[in-house]
Amino acid sequence: MAKGELKTYQAKRKFDLTPEPKGAKGRARKGELTYLIQRHAATRLHYDFRIEIDGVLKSWAVTKAPSRDPAVKRLAVEVEDHPLDYGTFEGTIPSGNYGAGTVQLWDRGSWRPQSPDTLAEDWSRGSIKMCLDGERLQGGWALVRLKSDRGKPSKRNNWLLIKEKDEHAVPGEGDANMEIDASVASGRSLSEIAEGRKQWTSSKPVARKGPAKPKPTKAEASVAKPRAFLPIQLCKVADHPPGGQGWAHEIKFDGYRIQVSVGGGQARLFTRRGHDWSDRFPEIAADAAKWPDGVLDGEICALDADHMPDFSALQTAIADGKTADLVFFGFDLLHEGAEDLRALPMSHRKARLQAHIDRTPRSAAKRLRFVEHFATSGQAILDSACRMDLEGVISKKLDAPYRAGRSSTWLKSKCRGRDEVVIGGWSSEGGTRFRSLLVGVRDKDGLRSLGRVGTGYSAALLKTLVPALKGAAADHSPFTGKGAPRGGRDIHWVKPVLVAEIEHGGFTESGTLRHASYKGLREDKPASEVTDDPQAPSTKAKSAKSGQSAPSATVSKPGKVIVAGVTISNPDKALWPAAAGKPALTKADLARYYEMAAERILPHVADRPVSIIRAPEGIEGETFFQRHAMPGSNPRLKLIDVKERKPYVGVVDVGGLVAIGQAGGLELHPWGARPGDPETPDQITFDLDPDEGLDFDDVIEAARMVRKQLEGLGLNPFVKTTGGKGLHVVVPIKSDGRSRIEWDQAKAFAKQVSEIMKRESPDRFTTTLAKKARGGKIFLDYLRNGRMATAVAPWSPRARPGAGIAYPLAWIQVKKGLDPKAFTMHEAAELLKKPDPWKDFRKGEVSLRSALKKVGL
Repeated sequence: MAKGELKTYQAKRKFDLTPEPKGAKGRARKGELTYLIQRHAATRLHYDFRIEIDGVLKSWAVTKAPSRDPAVKRLAVEVEDHPLDYGTFEGTIPSGNYGAGTVQLWDRGSWRPQSPDTLAEDWSRGSIKMCLDGERLQGGWALVRLKSDRGKPSKRNNWLLIKEKDEHAVPGEGDANMEIDASVASGRSLSEIAEGRKQWTSSKPVARKGPAKPKPTKAEASVAKPRAFLPIQLCKVADHPPGGQGWAHEIKFDGYRIQVSVGGGQARLFTRRGHDWSDRFPEIAADAAKWPDGVLDGEICALDADHMPDFSALQTAIADGKTADLVFFGFDLLHEGAEDLRALPMSHRKARLQAHIDRTPRSAAKRLRFVEHFATSGQAILDSACRMDLEGVISKKLDAPYRAGRSSTWLKSKCRGRDEVVIGGWSSEGGTRFRSLLVGVRDKDGLRSLGRVGTGYSAALLKTLVPALKGAAADHSPFTGKGAPRGGRDIHWVKPVLVAEIEHGGFTESGTLRHASYKGLREDKPASEVTDDPQAPSTKAKSAKSGQSAPSATVSKPGKVIVAGVTISNPDKALWPAAAGKPALTKADLARYYEMAAERILPHVADRPVSIIRAPEGIEGETFFQRHAMPGSNPRLKLIDVKERKPYVGVVDVGGLVAIGQAGGLELHPWGARPGDPETPDQITFDLDPDEGLDFDDVIEAARMVRKQLEGLGLNPFVKTTGGKGLHVVVPIKSDGRSRIEWDQAKAFAKQVSEIMKRESPDRFTTTLAKKARGGKIFLDYLRNGRMATAVAPWSPRARPGAGIAYPLAWIQVKKGLDPKAFTMHEAAELLKKPDPWKDFRKGEVSLRSALKKVGL
């Protein structure tokens, strides 16, 4: 692998004329490294793909936006190395300079090689396998170098950038990402960057002498007022999601379908029938008035305490006029600015929608969410939705335009008996007290009875239901045909104009609803459209691809396990295989462990951003790193804003921990931040990582030396195993008032202490990351103290053979003969009975300011 250098980069630029950073080569690192893509409107629009290697950004100019479609291969021309500082550059390079044009930060995040030990060899072979964790691109990717033409040397190496087949792949997406024109850093389009709107702060102001300015698009053209209602596209009902490629699947949200039209600093909210409901959702309407001009299709929902859509709560919020906490989930973009997008393929509209939302000012985006779509097995998405007690899945053809009315390009698959029925009457006790609804569906002869809905009537729902029933009172029964209910003293008929949403358990032999429960009135849906029987709950939905029966997706299937209120799917799936005479550990075991250890884990992870290592198929299957929260996943998790475009995952209670276990989350890696304040560090972590061949007794002695050093600085260090071969020495620090420090200070302090330790014991310690340079020493890793850096949490399991845990120790235990392999999930119940060595961890915090001075900072 060519050694990273910046001579070519610096020789091509005149830094007195360009705002680009001159930069310097950084320290070579391993682990999570910087990754980014910059959209560059130079002579030709292209995408600069950059990954950190050897202290620089290795760079390729990619002809088009990277596609998540594994069938699409992008030409990537290798260019000169760039400095790490270039990873934050966004602005305009003036004309006359190399690369003149506008640069937009299109994606950013981290990457790691799939085979870190053979990266140099892989580079030489011309085949680099990567795992990306960006805001727009995730999962496995490959860079493959092309052979030169007929063996002739070429000035630049040509590569192909290819998406690998995994859960992040979107077969059929094609060139849709070309539609995304929004910075992940500032939300600006290329033309807005060129115009200098909210110009990226540069330490070196540059005179702008006719730089290349992309022409404003129709999407950026303003409109004078909100557009009138546009007829919406509707779904056809399917027994199961379609199989094969070319389909994307979205979670079906349980709320009101709403079209938001924005223009001229105003917004109007329309129901599915075109009624203006702006006054019913005043907070969303006020937010939407500040969104970019356009027409969005989506769903307004109320979220319960577990961040799950709750239709009954939505009804109550509207009835009580308490709508401030409602959220609009946008899943399609019909117009953007002056441009009609309905003829574009769905994949392109979704890309435009993502950019549209990214361009929305943060102050106006509180109640706006983007609905992700998934192109993996539709049945798998449906099963996942059912396990989370959601309503179902909407499947959409990626290449289809938006067309009003019902279409086979949008299919609705439900995982439980939930649908709409028409109300034809109600029963009472004593002539007045409400008891149940009499319901049916319309057919050619009138209203066909489906029986009664006898439960689900909370006081809040009855406040709106009873007045509506009395307002639609009728003298005669609207029901016709066999099975029509009879009248009587306690039966009250109503005109068949009201629609109720219900949940049920299927049908009896006589065709009436079984165990029907009321969820709310559907004021947005006319009774004339309710013509089909409610869809029965899924039992053995057939896979369209295989033709074989899939497992039941209902929450009532045999073998269900519920832990802390969370339903555990596939509870018997082995996550850690049997080994060394110990049995396999299952997903149910993991969930129960999180519940059992919650009181010990939560003080160290609650209300902090947490990265999760997930292994849904167990440690012998594929593992991946999840940092961002995703719509429709882990509903018991909190969303934490860390000033990035996507919220991070957070945990607040035992249910959140168990939800992580349900998702196959085997490891917890929180920020060392103060709870509720990601911008403030509240601990310092020293990771003692021994070189191969060193005995654990050497690590023990090293930890005791670090303890002595830190105590000499007036600090109170604690120690834990890592679940591997090292130890963590952790110092709690005060994080309020005058004691508060910045992330840069925390990292600088950790580095300075590590360097002091190395100078005092050069034969024992190193601060060099590269393993080949350690030479039988212990690496003092201080890099776990920067913003966004993480360390494994106390009591967290590890996704490694043996099912070890990161176990908190008392210093008296840190002595010769300590065996870190003794602390595993198998012994967890006994370990939790012992006193917690870290019980007083927070009581040990002191201000770091005095220690900073003592080490010369």
